[in-house]
Order: sequence, then structure tokens, then C-alpha cells
Amino acid sequence: MPALIFDCDGVLADTEQYGHLPAFNQTFREFGLPVQWSVQDYADKVKISGGKERLMSLVTPEFAELIEIPDDPTARTALVAAWHRRKTEIYTDLIEGGVVPARPGIDRIVREASAAGWTLAVASTSAEPSVRAVLTHAVGPEHASQFAVFAGDIVAKKKPEPDIYLHALAELGISPEEAIVIEDSENGLRSATTAGLRTVVTVSSYTFREDFSAASLVVSSLGDPNPGEMTRVIADPYNIDPGPFITLRDLAHVAALSRPKPQETQ
Repeated sequence: MPALIFDCDGVLADTEQYGHLPAFNQTFREFGLPVQWSVQDYADKVKISGGKERLMSLVTPEFAELIEIPDDPTARTALVAAWHRRKTEIYTDLIEGGVVPARPGIDRIVREASAAGWTLAVASTSAEPSVRAVLTHAVGPEHASQFAVFAGDIVAKKKPEPDIYLHALAELGISPEEAIVIEDSENGLRSATTAGLRTVVTVSSYTFREDFSAASLVVSSLGDPNPGEMTRVIADPYNIDPGPFITLRDLAHVAALSRPKPQETQ
């Protein structure tokens, strides 16, 4: 059976606008930082992979002088890490509080894949506690325990570099031909296809305008009969021809395709 590898944010749940963004803004308030990201501000920040990296993007010379950030690189890195730890705590509390619902079809497809003997994994640039919180919330503790989780700083180079997916393949002991990825962003797609992985994209609120030309299938969501959200096909270059909901059969068809041509990493 193939391995089914999920990204986390935007795939398991639409976490960016309703989880990460308010967690960043609360962190800024608690640390007295003179910034609050709007929804539009954050649309630019989500193009940066990794929470610490998004925070570090704040630290321009002007901002550093305004709030007296230390010049020493080690001290500066430690300060950003402290911001990120608190942001992760806030975010995890939001997820565990049920603020961010799972995306349609995630629980359904995980249960079907588990019953069919598929290997399950998550590969994400988010901090591991955040990923595990989202995963447990999306599929329940029993099925979450069946996942291998590869997250955060487990690799040096984050998406769009392929390192997280190459690491996942190595740890799972499988080849790219034995796995399929579900992503929601262009950075994630680049990461997966550069690693040689066939990828289904379920677009999210922040990514629907991005370039998914290298994907094997692009859809609005996996779809779910309860609460009745059907899959809308956005791009189907290999004529997978899914029905109203993405099924394991559809994913098996994707897994049987020839290896993808990766996009050039910019």
C-alpha cells in the first residue's frame, strides 16, 4: 500500500488565518512589540516557511533599533526563539480549544487509508507540538497515534527545498514511487515534487492563486458527504476524474502515475 504524507497547515486544517495569525498577534502584544499583522500582511508572511523564519523577517535594522534588539546574533536568535515558543503555546491552546476545524475529508480519508493498511505521515515546517495538536484535533488521538510526524527544525532547509520530504522517505524506508503527498501551497508542492513525489493539492484560503502546474491533481478540498462539501476540481492534467469526494481509489491512481517533473526552486 502507498504511504500517504500530509502537510499540516492548510491541509489538515485551515490554520493560518484562524490559528497562526491570532497567535502571532497575541505574542506581539505580550512581548510589547509594535506590530500587528493584518490578514493581508499575513498573506505575504505565509510565503515564508517556518514560524521562527516569519518572526525573523520582522527584524529589520529599523525594527531592531526601535525595540532595542541586541546586535549579537546569538542573543538575537535566542530572543526570536523565545517569541516563537510563546507563539507555539498560544497556537496550541487555540487548536485544542477547537477554534480551527479540520478541513473537509481529512478524517474520512485517514480512516479509510488506515483501514486499508496505508502508511500515514505528516511532513511540515511548523513546530512539532503545533503539528501534533492539529493532527490530534483533525483525526482524533487513536488515528493520530498511527502517524509518523516529521516537523519543525528536523531538517536545516525548509520548504520549498525538498529536505523534509527526503527525510520522511528515508525514515519511512520507502522510495518516492511508494508515496503520495497532499499539499496546499506552492512552496510545499515544490518541496514534494523536487523530492520526486506525486502531489495532490487541496487549495486553502491563502494559496488558491499560487502556481500548481506541477501537481498531479488540484482540488478545492478532499470533500466530505458530512457536512456535504463536494470536491471541486481545479486542475486534472492526468484525467484522474474524481467524483464528488476524493477517494483512496483516486489517490491510488495518482500514485500509479509516472514521477512528476519538479518545478524550479526559486
